[in-house]
Amino acid sequence: MHALLPLLRTGWGWRAGSLVAARLPGSVSAGSRPGRAMALYHTEERGQPHSPGYRLFFKNEAGHYISPFHDIPLRVDFTEENGIPTKRARNDDYENLFNMVVEIPRWTNAKMEEPLNPIKPDIKEGKLRYVANIFPHKGYIWNYGALPQTWEDPHRKDESTDCCGDDDPIDVCEIGSKVLSRGEVIRVKILGVLALIDQGETDWKIIAINVDDPEASKIHDIDDVKKYKPGYLEATLDWFRFYKVPEGKPENQFAFNGEFKSKAFALEVIKSTHEFWTAMLMKKCDGGAINCTNVQVCDSPFHCTQEEARSLVESVSSSLSKESDEEEQAWHFLGK
Repeated sequence: MHALLPLLRTGWGWRAGSLVAARLPGSVSAGSRPGRAMALYHTEERGQPHSPGYRLFFKNEAGHYISPFHDIPLRVDFTEENGIPTKRARNDDYENLFNMVVEIPRWTNAKMEEPLNPIKPDIKEGKLRYVANIFPHKGYIWNYGALPQTWEDPHRKDESTDCCGDDDPIDVCEIGSKVLSRGEVIRVKILGVLALIDQGETDWKIIAINVDDPEASKIHDIDDVKKYKPGYLEATLDWFRFYKVPEGKPENQFAFNGEFKSKAFALEVIKSTHEFWTAMLMKKCDGGAINCTNVQVCDSPFHCTQEEARSLVESVSSSLSKESDEEEQAWHFLGK
C-alpha cells in the first residue's frame, strides 16, 4: 500500500478491531440493510497540495488527532443504538463489513504514502510520484486505499504465494460508482482479492464495494463483479501488470496466474494480516521503520496521549508553499 504506507512507516497506525469499535447510528436488525454511517472521522490539511510538505491528518468524532493506520478499527461494529449498547447482527452482510481509508480517488494519479501516519506525497528522486496514464485509462481506475489495522509482514512467507509481505497495510480497490474523496473513511463489503507479486513481495489487492453504493445489494462475491461489471476485473489485472512499465520497469507478475480469488479467501488474508498488525503494535515482532504511534490502543507500548498527538501535528508546518509539482497530463501507449 504505497499511498498509505509512507504514513505507516513514519507514524501511520491502525487500531485492532477487537480493541476499537466504530460507533454507527440507527437501528440494526438481522436481515436489514446496514444504515448509512455518520461521519466519524475528519481530516485536516497542512501544507500546500501537490508539494512535498503536504500532509493530511485524521481526527476522530471528538476532534482528537488519531492515526488512520492504528486508531481506526478494521471491522465495522454496530455497538450502540441511540447511545444504548445493542447486540450485533450476526448475518453475512455484517460479518463482511470493514472500514476502508481512501487514499487516492478514482481518475487521479497522486501517490500518497510519518508519527500518526498522515497521508502524504510519495517522493522519488526529489519529485512527487504520480502513476502514469496508460491508455485507455486515466490514473487509478477505482477508489484506492487500505484497510486499517492490517500489515503484510515482510518477515513472513505466505504459504499460498511463497513470497513475504510488502511491509504495508492491505490495499483496497473500491469499485463502486461514486468518485470518493481523499481521506474518506467508508464501509466496504469484501468481494475478492488479487495477489500481485511486486519485486518478489506479496502485495494483496482487495476488491471491495462501498456498502452505500447502489449496486452493493446485488454484488456479494467476485463472480458477481464479473456478472454486473463485465471487463472491470480484466482491466484491473492489466492496470497492475503494466503501471510501472512507463518508469522503465518490467511487467508485474501475479500468483495464481492472475486469478482473482473469492471473498472467503480474501477474508482469510485479511484475518492473518490483522494478526500480524496486532503483533507489531504490541511489539511482539519487528515492525522495522513503521511508525506505530497511536492514540487509542491503550495497552500498546507505542500509545501516546492526545496532547502528545496534538504536539506532533503542530510540529508540521501549515504554511502554503508556492512550489507545487503537478502531474504531466499524458497518455502512455504500450506496444504489444
